[in-house]
Amino acid sequence: MKNPFIFILLLAVIFLSSFIQNKKDIPIGTWMNEEKEAKFEIFKSGDKLHGRITWLKEPLRNGKPKVDENNPQENLRNRPLIGLVFMKDFKPAGNNKWEDGTIYDPKNGKTYSCFMKVISNNKMEVKGYIGISLIGRSQTWTRVE
Repeated sequence: MKNPFIFILLLAVIFLSSFIQNKKDIPIGTWMNEEKEAKFEIFKSGDKLHGRITWLKEPLRNGKPKVDENNPQENLRNRPLIGLVFMKDFKPAGNNKWEDGTIYDPKNGKTYSCFMKVISNNKMEVKGYIGISLIGRSQTWTRVE
């Protein structure tokens, strides 16, 4: 190659564009559920992703912050829902998918196996299931930040 500077610049552009593309496929950020009743922050801790509740459309019950009243562990029933880490231990599985995690549903106090799959920069499928992932409940979340 006659001009090594142009070659190096071209390699840098290719590297940076692939890095930027991969970053948008990672679900880290703030998401809203389909019903628009809650927002969740997906964050990284170590090499795994987790999620916490950051906003509720109706954060109060009887004038007090909503708590985890349906938790099967009695000693956890008074913890506030806002700030609750309800998604845990997601590992990258390739193809914009994170799996082997769990999702806790404070509405019924149950924990399910779960995976997340980024569909586009602003859409993500979240599926909770028992046993095999073919049977379960899926939602499409929208990125809000």
